[in-house]
Amino acid sequence: MVEEQSGWYVVNVQDARWAEHPMFGKRCIFEKDPFPQTGIGIAVIGPGMPNCRYHRESAQEDFLVLSGECLLLVNGEEKRLKAWDFVHCPPGVSHVFVGAGDGPCAILMIGHRPAQHDLFYPASELARRHGAESPEPTPDMRVAYADVPKREEIPAPDWPL
Repeated sequence: MVEEQSGWYVVNVQDARWAEHPMFGKRCIFEKDPFPQTGIGIAVIGPGMPNCRYHRESAQEDFLVLSGECLLLVNGEEKRLKAWDFVHCPPGVSHVFVGAGDGPCAILMIGHRPAQHDLFYPASELARRHGAESPEPTPDMRVAYADVPKREEIPAPDWPL
């Protein structure tokens, strides 16, 4: 039997925390503190902008394009996506999203957080061409992002995009 717990909440996208990165766009952070089982957020990227570094994880991730267009770089392939396209990445699938089209692209991101969670940032010519490759292959997030500034908190952008 699961007992009822307090700690639930409702937050609107406009009232959630937001951060921005000059290379990786804007990010909506719904979590007050990291959820122990699932990570969730919205990435907003402009044309030609990756949402992060090309990587794979030991956990499942799922994505829904909410608006705009983007490219999915996945296991060395490039797929064009549009609003309402859903992407499922089982553990071990290398991926990143890159904005495409004429305006911003918003992507809902949901990831499982197992107790043992491994990341790896592989070398990739495709990711390099899109500015999404880590400076070197590494399992260490700090190494993968060592050459870029940290995200800065910002006010929520105008919504809808």
